[in-house]
Amino acid sequence: MQGYYLEDLSAGMEASFAKTVTEADIVLFSGISGDTNPVHINEELARTSVFEGRIAHGMLTASFLSAVLGTKLPGPGSIYLSQSLKFKAPVRIGDTVTATARVKEVIVEKKRVVLETFCQVAGKTVLEGEAVIMVSSRP
Repeated sequence: MQGYYLEDLSAGMEASFAKTVTEADIVLFSGISGDTNPVHINEELARTSVFEGRIAHGMLTASFLSAVLGTKLPGPGSIYLSQSLKFKAPVRIGDTVTATARVKEVIVEKKRVVLETFCQVAGKTVLEGEAVIMVSSRP
């Protein structure tokens, strides 16, 4: 399977992936990542935090960007090289996160694409950053 080729990409193209965060997502991510911070898994302790309740792992939210980049834009066959992240607001159980990637620059000579990346909940940006992806040229 092949997503977009380098020659098919241009500034402004974008794609999104949406997912509603569940209790199971947070518990499974805690187990997979080893991040058992009580703010993610213990409601009683999390209520005493600055967030006043449980929140999803920031990296769980960021992983939705990987879904966009690996399956939609540029899609299958592309290689994730780097990602910067700035966490802007917490994500909670029941929130629907929409992760979006928008092509910012195509660097033909290096076979690289720079994408603006961000996640939103109900129109509010909860995470923003930039990704660099290696993309194959058309055979």
